[in-house]
Amino acid sequence: MTDSSEYTTIKEGKAEILFPKTNNVFYNPVQEFNRDLTIAVITEFIKNYLKPKGIDAVEFCQDDKNVVNIDDNENQKNIAYPGIKTESGVSILEALSATGLRSVRFAKELPGVKRIVANDLSNDAFLSIQRNVLHNVVENIVTPNVADATIYMHQNRDKDSAFDIIDLDPYGSASAFLDAAVQATKHGGLLCVTCTDMAILAGNFPEAAWAKYQSVPLKTKACHEQALRIVLGALSSHAARYSRYIEPLLSVSVDFYVRIFVRVHYGASKVKSAASKQICVYRCGGCSSFHCQHMLNVRESGNNKVFYPGVGPAVDRKCSECNHNHKIGGPFWGACLYDRSFVTQLLSSVKAFPNRFNTSERIIGMLTMIDEELHDVPFYYVTDELSQVLRCSCPPTRVIRSAILNAGHKVSCFHGKTNAVKTDAPPSVIWDIMRKWGETQNIKREKLKDDSPAKAILEKAPTSSNIDLTLRPDGELPRSFKTITRFPEMPANWGPKSKAKIAKDGSVEVSDSLKEKSKYYQGKRKRKQQTVANDIKKVAAS
Repeated sequence: MTDSSEYTTIKEGKAEILFPKTNNVFYNPVQEFNRDLTIAVITEFIKNYLKPKGIDAVEFCQDDKNVVNIDDNENQKNIAYPGIKTESGVSILEALSATGLRSVRFAKELPGVKRIVANDLSNDAFLSIQRNVLHNVVENIVTPNVADATIYMHQNRDKDSAFDIIDLDPYGSASAFLDAAVQATKHGGLLCVTCTDMAILAGNFPEAAWAKYQSVPLKTKACHEQALRIVLGALSSHAARYSRYIEPLLSVSVDFYVRIFVRVHYGASKVKSAASKQICVYRCGGCSSFHCQHMLNVRESGNNKVFYPGVGPAVDRKCSECNHNHKIGGPFWGACLYDRSFVTQLLSSVKAFPNRFNTSERIIGMLTMIDEELHDVPFYYVTDELSQVLRCSCPPTRVIRSAILNAGHKVSCFHGKTNAVKTDAPPSVIWDIMRKWGETQNIKREKLKDDSPAKAILEKAPTSSNIDLTLRPDGELPRSFKTITRFPEMPANWGPKSKAKIAKDGSVEVSDSLKEKSKYYQGKRKRKQQTVANDIKKVAAS
């Protein structure tokens, strides 16, 4: 028996974990959305996996008592239920398990599971996993393991020991685990990846992004989609080294992280096309106009494919809209971020059982927005960024959307950013629309600097003759946009928690609390500036 005075009981989904009061194992309650979404995605993957075997997977049971004695009914032997071990089911590796919460939830909430390995490098985490596995009575499905995740995946990369599903949810970047993960995933298997190093993926540290992902990000308000495309590009690159390629099922940008679900396939012939899905981006440093260029082009020649390098550059050195220099970023994943049929299937399943997850409302909202996105258009504009360039008030999103549609182009939102405008319209059309909008604003042109992007844009003659700001019904945001929850109010301290520190003896040291760190860094810059000012006064007085 465990001493209840030493632990805090935490319930999530169907799992109940004993969380040490010493806080020596990492746990973040805000990631419940991540775990709920993961279970929803894996459930649909398992349903598709078991269907060719003649096994139907039941994703949600309202009453567990109904499935206790399923072996007594011959008609139910070809049905996989949550919490019941399935010998012909999938194998799952949670490479960085911490408390074991995710693995316990997998065991109790996923149908068609044969075995789950809950791995962690920390001895304290390993003991926590053991404790929670026994506490939830899932030891027949979950096996605790203590090992370096990378080494363990390399040891299980052959055909017989590889996993059908691998889940990577590290603190920070997953880049160190990607190479081993694509090798340890079976043909057609599912790889789930989380990255929380958004500062790097957003372009604040391009040198660090190159070191981790072999991609140079750009400083842009489209950083949420950029982060997804960087991680997907890195996954594709790692997979190609071993004659494998990826198929994105779902890619989401949410809160302080990105979450990506891809299938890993084997096939040397299709790997050759991987480079054709990589793009570089030219983004203007003045007006943020962007142009995409594929790294490799493909031409059909009979039954064969001919590959040749992309022809470029796609733009001149100076931006044709504002005469500022272009910046080059990439390579990025340039193909679709998700499988539309899979998203539709997933959305239908979550809607069918809205009580399955605490975060079902948000999952439905996120998936609905993704289903409505332009799937074949990389990156997007942000309305407040466009207006900031022209030094005018921000146009309503419905005005920009209507104008783009009036010009004969497609437009949609982006699930991870408010005021995002994803469109196939070229930059010239976007700025013709903004010039038209600027005519309705009191822009003080006399105060604009000669080398400012706004001055160059406003003085340029329009290139499109069909710019019309007239509102149209399909220019309004989709009705679902107004009725679903995309960006709910988050609890206090919702960001990534402090990382658990591993001592030399393998134990975990307690990290400083976020509150203490926040208190220390609050006003640090002002204090430093005041100290410098005081030093100057002292020097002047002396």
